[in-house]
Order: sequence, then C-alpha cells, then structure tokens
Amino acid sequence: MCKEFFSARTIAEWRRDCCSGGMDPRGLFQRFEIGARDPAWIAPPDENKNLIQRQWDELEARVEEAAGDLAALPLYGAPFAVKDNIDVAGWPTTAGCPGFSYTAKSDATVIRRLRQAGAIVVGKTNLDQFATGLVGVRSPYGAVPNAFRPEYIAGGSSSGSASVVARGIVPFALGTDTAGSGRVPAGMNNIVGLKPTRGWLPATGVVPACRTLDCVSVLALTVEDAELVANIAAGFDPEDAYSRERSLSAPLDLPERPRFGVPRDPEFFGDGEAAAAYAAALRVAREMGAEIVPLDFAPFAALAALLYEGPWVAERFAVVEPLWKRDPEAIHPVVRGIVEGAARFTATDTFRSEYRRAELTRLIDGVMASVDGLLVPTAPTVFTIEQVLAEPTVLNARLGLHTNFANFADLCALALPAGMRGDGLPAGVTLLAPAWHDAALASFGRRWQAHWSRSGREAKLGATGRDYAAAEPPPAAPPENAVRLAVVGAHLRRMPLNAQLTSLGAAFVEATWTAREYRLFALAGSEPAKPGLLRVGPEEDGESIAVELWDLPVGAFGLFTAGVPPPLSIGSVALLDGRIVKGFLCEPYALAGARDITHFGGWRAYLDSLQPAT
Repeated sequence: MCKEFFSARTIAEWRRDCCSGGMDPRGLFQRFEIGARDPAWIAPPDENKNLIQRQWDELEARVEEAAGDLAALPLYGAPFAVKDNIDVAGWPTTAGCPGFSYTAKSDATVIRRLRQAGAIVVGKTNLDQFATGLVGVRSPYGAVPNAFRPEYIAGGSSSGSASVVARGIVPFALGTDTAGSGRVPAGMNNIVGLKPTRGWLPATGVVPACRTLDCVSVLALTVEDAELVANIAAGFDPEDAYSRERSLSAPLDLPERPRFGVPRDPEFFGDGEAAAAYAAALRVAREMGAEIVPLDFAPFAALAALLYEGPWVAERFAVVEPLWKRDPEAIHPVVRGIVEGAARFTATDTFRSEYRRAELTRLIDGVMASVDGLLVPTAPTVFTIEQVLAEPTVLNARLGLHTNFANFADLCALALPAGMRGDGLPAGVTLLAPAWHDAALASFGRRWQAHWSRSGREAKLGATGRDYAAAEPPPAAPPENAVRLAVVGAHLRRMPLNAQLTSLGAAFVEATWTAREYRLFALAGSEPAKPGLLRVGPEEDGESIAVELWDLPVGAFGLFTAGVPPPLSIGSVALLDGRIVKGFLCEPYALAGARDITHFGGWRAYLDSLQPAT
C-alpha cells in the first residue's frame, strides 16, 4: 500500500490537490495499491481502474460544461468508497453474497448526486451479508478487523466502509444504517458516523435490509466532511416511496448549554474500559457547558428489542426470499438463521408489534421533549472476532443497545469519536435528536471535535495518527433550509435579545464585517438598548461595522421578521468580502438625534466604552 498516497486527506485537501495543477489527478488515482488480502474491500480500487478512469472522463466533461468553474463541483476529485449494497453503474452489487450478485445498470440516487458534485467512486466495501449484523464478520469475503487492534471486530454492518475511512484510504464512504450499522463501526474505528433522518437521503438503488427503516449513512474523518456529503446526497426523490421533504423549521444548532439525556444506569456488560471512557466523555460534555440529565431508558431498551425480537425480520426475508428458495446454502448460515425466523410471525403479530412500537415511540417523544438530545455510548462494549464467531447472535444483539431504537422512534443520530480507551481501542459516543435535527447535531459535533483538540486530549483522525486540528475543513455555506442573517446589536451573542434567535434554532456562523458603506447609531429611548445600521452613499464616509452571521431556519424566518419592531427592518446587507446576506437595517427617520457611534466599529465596542475604567 502506498503510504505517501494514503495521507488521511479531508475532502477539502483532496479537492485542493486535484485543483492545484501541481499534480495529475488521474495519475494520483492510479497509485491505489490495495493488498490482496484486505477484507475491507469486495471490489478494491486496483481491480477497477478502468471504471475509475471512466468516471474521470465523465468528470472532465462536466468541468467543460461548467466552463472550468470548479466551484460548481464541491467534491471535485474526492475519492470515496461505497458499501456493496448500494448500486454503482457498471459495478457488481453483491450485498456480501456472491450468489445474489448483479451488475448495476444505473447509479443509486445518492451516488449520482455525489458524482455530479465531482466525487469519484474507487471501490465497493465489505459488509455483514445483506446488512444483517453489527459485527462485520458475517461475510464470505472475510471478517473485517478493527483498524486499531486486528483481533477485534470493526463493527458492522458497514465494516468495510468504516475501515477504509479510518485508515485514511478515502476521506469518506457510504454505508447504511437500519439498527446502528453506520454508527457502531464508526465508534469502533474512531471516525464520524452520520445517520440522517429517515427518508432524507433517498434509498433508491439500495438493497433493502428493512425497507421501512433503512437509512443511507455517511462515514468520514470529520463532522464537517460528513455533513457536506450528506447535504449533497440528500433531497427528496420521487422514485423512493419512503423519501421525505426536509423540514424548513427544524433547528440548525443546539443551545449553547444543551441538556443531554443519558442512561441512568448504563449497561456495559462488564466492560470497565467502556464505562470509564463514557464517564470521561460526559466530563467533556460538561466542560462544554452541557447539563447531563439521567433518564429512565426502559422505553428505549424495549423499543430496541422489538427490532430483533419482532416481526420486522420479515422485511429482511422479503429481500432474500428468491435466493433462499433457489439456493438457501448461498446465504451465510448466521444470516440464514435470522431471516428464516420470519416464519414465526403472523400478520396479527405484525400489527400487534406495530401498536407496541407506536406506544413506545409516544413515550420516547415525551422524554425527548424534556431534553435537547441524548448522549449515549455508541456501543456498550467491543468483542474480539473469535468471541463473535463463537457466540454470534447474543453478542451482536448487545451491540445495538443504544442504536436499534433510533429509526423506530424517528430520530437522527451522529456518532462521534470520544478518545481512546486504556486498552488501545477507540471510544465513541452518539448524539440523538428528533427527526430533522441533523444540522443541529452536526453543529454540536463540530464543536465536540474542536473541543477535544483544543483541550489537549488526543484527537486523531481515525487510525491515521494525524491530528484533527491539522485537517482542512470544507468552505462553509449556508444550508439550503436556512437564511443567513447579519445581526449588529442586541441579538449578538450574550446580548439581551440573542435568545430570540437561539429559541428558533438559529446557528452562529461567524463574526465578520460589513462593507465600507455603513454608519452605526445608538438609538434613543429603545429598550433594551439597540443600534441602527444605515447604508450610506460614497460621499458620506461609510465604514465597516462588526456583525455576526447566524443561520436561521427558513420556516422560522417569517416568525422572526414579524417580531422586528420599527424603526428596524430586515433588508440586504453587503459584507466586506462581497457576500450579500439578510440583516438588520434602520429607517433614516429614527436617526435624528441618535448618537453616531460608527468610529467604535461595532455595538459591542461601544457598550464596552460605557463601562467605568478598571
């Protein structure tokens, strides 16, 4: 394997290198050399160089269509891997079962969108067969080892995707997540696992596990990259009967001091290292200002048990039934034993279980309303490959304790690295929140990774040894379901009216400056005290004024604007770097007699000047 090639680049770094002109991207891709015995791959890059070359030809044609404007290709040149239950045109799809294999005629919707953004598929990855398992060993292509200690499991079912990301071979990979398959392997390999709101990323072209619950997931080295990929791949798809339109009013951030629910009596099955790592992670959350709220997790555990013990196994059997009738021996024996369990359930059982699911979900909705999210261990423990092979079903079920309930309860989730255990294995935690809180979880996740790095704790990218702080993030862009708003006065952070933004789920973006075309005034008689921002002509000696940018959910923008009192209004504000955003402006009539405070450069500096000297 070429160590110089595999350098744990982020998406932004891949894009930079491919756009720099200092190297030939095609030649870069030809340097993939995957060991013949690497069980993370089913279709490795070095066996599919013609398919990779064809994608480069198509990408160059798109560049020509865009007149060379690479800004239209945010993933330009970024290689990625695909779990082998997701279709890529011209590649075989096996779902981890050679007897099931077929050559895909077209890309899955998520693949098409990522390739249109400039990404290149370089290989298909191993998985627990038919995405049935959380262990990564139920595959005729071999058990995928943990990226840190090979005698341990990598987790599943997206085991191969997690492994190639953790080792820095690709900056991101796609998996799927029905019961935790995109979160458990992320936690066991020190990477990020984004499980979106069900139906946000379309499943067209994905071999189902449980079609009513399945999610396409993203595994990446950083939250920034995972969120970027998800935003590009996501969006309503009329060809997917379970696709949903994204909420326009969901929050874009968690509160500065969030309330996180945690299990009152967490179960680690005797794993002291896992217990210690989780306790350390909760201390980090408190350092970040979070309030930890112990909860009774009985409803969550009961709902999680329904997935493995209830009739939803019939959904898995529906996928494999034709192969089972034709050649049952082609199915992995553990997987075959699981799906054959569908025969135990009647239609009446199915409806009774659905009623129970609805009852438990209603209880969980009540719990979730009392907190801003859950913060749980991604997996309660980790096992060796030998242990799992000896006791495959019981140990597998234990790993889903904090993951199985998420899709049943319509929650989104984000698995995050949480340092290293004393035995050299990674620890992981998972944030969960109600549907469509994906952006809010990602916002906190970015803060989480940055805090680990700043606090001096070990914060590495996967198993690469590279520091998180050294990674180049992708350029920030406003989410599609957000309005970017410039605030100049009482709505700034830690100012009296800031809660009007945060209560609507707004997310702080950055502190910046207006163009040199504005003057700032302290309005007389306003309560609380407010400034007025006025745009002036070139002859009136305007200046740059300090502002903060916030992203406000589109669905909340009208409500927020309706509460803006005169003489203030919301208009278009020009920034120093040329961007145009919405922002607070003041009607000129109100400035008669107001104090001109432009020379202070901003509202916060003006207020500081009013404080007595110390």
